[in-house]
Amino acid sequence: MIVKQIYNTGNNNQILINLPESFRRKSKILVVLDDCVDSKSQKMELMRTASIDPLFLADINSISQDFKSIDSEVQ
Repeated sequence: MIVKQIYNTGNNNQILINLPESFRRKSKILVVLDDCVDSKSQKMELMRTASIDPLFLADINSISQDFKSIDSEVQ
């Protein structure tokens, strides 16, 4: 059985996990720490920033123009 849950570490950088009933008689369990939630939110913020960045938008427009001639050949 795999249980995934997101916990907030708070100010003391600790978490307390209450094991589900099916885990309570186990002598060993695997705990994996993953900061993907923070990474994902940081990436989303970067994408929001890029969506209004003039240089990024100019690059996207330039690439789009480059592919217009190719797109017309496919159809």
